[in-house]
Amino acid sequence: MRTDRTGLRTSGPVRTCIGCRGTDSRSALLRVVLGQAEQGPTVLPDPGRRRPGRGAWLHPSVSCLDLAVRRRAFGRALRAGAAPDTTEVRAWVEGLEQE
Repeated sequence: MRTDRTGLRTSGPVRTCIGCRGTDSRSALLRVVLGQAEQGPTVLPDPGRRRPGRGAWLHPSVSCLDLAVRRRAFGRALRAGAAPDTTEVRAWVEGLEQE
């Protein structure tokens, strides 16, 4: 049995954060997907875990988001040719931290 960051045992799926590379339960991570915008590929938050396409998992914190951007992890994890725009995910994460 594995334990998540809350100390609870997880019997469900465990995912890896693309920012810090730490594992956690699916409910503690934010799923992001690749979408298309007018300016090119963009990373979209998927808190409901229902959007189609390949997803990646990220702790909903600015520090993990910054690590993922610095490591260029979004392009690799989502299999995007160029570095995708992360402004929508940043706005969502910062809004969550302000609450």
